[in-house]
Amino acid sequence: MISYYTDLALGLVLAFLLLSLLVSGVNEGIVRLLGIRSKFLWAYLRDTLDGAEVAQRVPAALRVLPRVLDRLKGVGRWLCARLADLLPPSGEGRSRLPATVLGVFAKLPFGRDPRPEFSAQPAPVQSPPLAAAPGTVAAEVVAEMTAPDPAHGPGLADPEEIASATVATATLAFAGDGPDRPEEGKSLADLLHERLQEIDHSARGRTNIAQIPPARFAVALMEIATDMGGVERLMGELDTLRSPLYRPLKAVWDRASHDIEAFRNGVADWYDGEMQRLTMLYRRYVRWVIAALSLLVTVLFGMDSLEYGKSLLNDSAYRSSVAAFAQSGAEALAPLKERCASGEDTYTCVTDVLSTPAFVQIFTHAPVTVEMRAGADGPSWSWRGGDWWSRVASPSHWPGFLITLFALLFGAPFWWDVFRRVTGIRSRISSLRAP
Repeated sequence: MISYYTDLALGLVLAFLLLSLLVSGVNEGIVRLLGIRSKFLWAYLRDTLDGAEVAQRVPAALRVLPRVLDRLKGVGRWLCARLADLLPPSGEGRSRLPATVLGVFAKLPFGRDPRPEFSAQPAPVQSPPLAAAPGTVAAEVVAEMTAPDPAHGPGLADPEEIASATVATATLAFAGDGPDRPEEGKSLADLLHERLQEIDHSARGRTNIAQIPPARFAVALMEIATDMGGVERLMGELDTLRSPLYRPLKAVWDRASHDIEAFRNGVADWYDGEMQRLTMLYRRYVRWVIAALSLLVTVLFGMDSLEYGKSLLNDSAYRSSVAAFAQSGAEALAPLKERCASGEDTYTCVTDVLSTPAFVQIFTHAPVTVEMRAGADGPSWSWRGGDWWSRVASPSHWPGFLITLFALLFGAPFWWDVFRRVTGIRSRISSLRAP
């Protein structure tokens, strides 16, 4: 009896491991196809380096929706929190990173791509000047500063207006020290990508960089600062552009006492901490994707864990009965006759039953099934959509589906570790390696 429960544990763990691997594989395929990791990284970098973006062409229905939801009070606030990525942003702009589950499934994969354009060229000798990124709050502020005032002409401008316009114009098109420096500016995120594009490869015309080591980020930032005339000059322009990066850089610069090497190490440490927080945020959002895929796999294969556990125990009992056939006689096959069609040869039926154990039967409840029969030219495909739907719609299977769903949420690494502990693979490998 103990061996039956051992077989049950191994069968369930192996089933959950294979289905979890399927979920992980599908998730990895979706992430790579849509470039989720690189989009997530560059959405954060755009927010941190260039500032919030401004929504373009907001539909009239979405402009009215916040006022309608505000009248619903508690329920309206709850809906506003869930629809934050679709509602019009405030005057301070909106983050590119998704703030809701809807943003994870819709905004980040199919919205405006935050990644820079791919370039096959190496990093330039001289970078373009720093400028506000188009479509950001900083770009609108700089545009307002440089716009002429119709109330009075240039000759009537006061000294403060002249100074503000001069600073804004220098930020938009900084000529630098050499006559060959380009006039058209780029955002800080684009300048950072210029320093990393040598290790890049194209993904539909966009960068595919999904990870930047902290030390390389710090070196790239120092290269940009050197090209602009020093760290002080860089921070001055970041302050003018109202970049969110100005405050952490200033804190690191002051803590380093204006020492370049200490500043570079401080930037690397700060960026490493930011990447740890970003990884935690990414994993929290990916859990929703894993949950959706786990539910889809569970329903698609009709994996009822309770029914499957019972089938595993019966499968072990059948095999024990057949093993005892030599001592017990033909009556040992009595439990198997219930699974045989009327008039079918008992021994032929026994062969078919034992050649399709309970573990194989997990994948026989999908809408489309395939069978490999002896003597056939190839696999036999069959449509069983009606049986699958009746199984999914039956409330008696729902508890087993729910158990399977919760089991798949633990992930393939968890079930692989459980499988190694149950089978003792780790201890056996250690004993083989021991001298």
